[in-house]
Amino acid sequence: MKNKLCLFILFVLMILPVMSQQFIKDVSKVGTTAAPFLSIEVGARAIGMGGGFVALANDATALYWNPAGLAKMQHGEVTLNHTQWLADVQFDYAGVALPMGSAGTIGLSFTSLSMGDMLVRTVAYPEGTGEKFSASDFAIGTSYAKSLTDRFSIGFTAKYISQKIWHMQASSMALDIGTLFRTQFKEMTLGMSISNFGNKMQLLGSDTQVPVDIAPEKEGNNSKIVGNMKTDKWSLPLIFRFGVAMTVVRNYNFRWTVAMDAMHPNDNTEYINLGTEYALKEMVFLRAGYKNLFMRDSEEGLTLGGGLAYKLVGNIRLKVDYAFADFGILDDVQRFSLALEF
Repeated sequence: MKNKLCLFILFVLMILPVMSQQFIKDVSKVGTTAAPFLSIEVGARAIGMGGGFVALANDATALYWNPAGLAKMQHGEVTLNHTQWLADVQFDYAGVALPMGSAGTIGLSFTSLSMGDMLVRTVAYPEGTGEKFSASDFAIGTSYAKSLTDRFSIGFTAKYISQKIWHMQASSMALDIGTLFRTQFKEMTLGMSISNFGNKMQLLGSDTQVPVDIAPEKEGNNSKIVGNMKTDKWSLPLIFRFGVAMTVVRNYNFRWTVAMDAMHPNDNTEYINLGTEYALKEMVFLRAGYKNLFMRDSEEGLTLGGGLAYKLVGNIRLKVDYAFADFGILDDVQRFSLALEF
């Protein structure tokens, strides 16, 4: 056990200098990755806590935050999340986690980003050609987690990612890896995850086809040869999370938990998420947090949330959560989550 803990601490100490070097560079790379919908965080509970959730992940949304958290679940759970995202975009997430005793925990997740049909506009027809096009993204993931000791767990998620716009499509495979270690001090937990480690994505399809005259200086040749404009390959939004969560107070009536995550994305500067949760008899929940602290040019900030958990019958519980997120000059975002624990 001591050897495993030493290895874990050594890994963290090795990764922190790399993060600090990137911090010194102070260079933002916003908009340089494919599939940015993978960076949209899920779960009204986690968002209400400002996204400080990688070390606390103990419900079905751990499929997104830290798959190692699945190993700590005592009951199965199904979760549904809906968000009216910015610019009238719809974001939906569904996940199911099923503990299998000493064999570990398995999970399945589905993420979708969609929007309504839009007019096809050209230089010649700026008001529209009469055609319409749409764009959509989705990802399907399968997860597995297991407790290696009574305090240390590890988890993995393999996922298929797809993006589509009109007649163009791109796809890729990616892997998430997470670890969770629970200390003996006030239920303090250390969590770490690396998300979206995978192949680059490249849009391919008929929309890049253009007529080409390969010999314009000659007469009688075919001036309508079909050519394809080359599209670049773009990396996935790789994200490294390291977090600490601690229960400050716990008794029969209430619980007070605080959490902090340090984030290192490959398409932005480093930042910190802070959050807290107050639970009354594990039935009524109040949450608050602050997102993207120290990030350059961020519009996100204060988050607030709450939730209710109601026992239906036996071990079945219904959980309803809500979160509000301030997006500065952009529209505020409200999120709703519904979960069934069994």
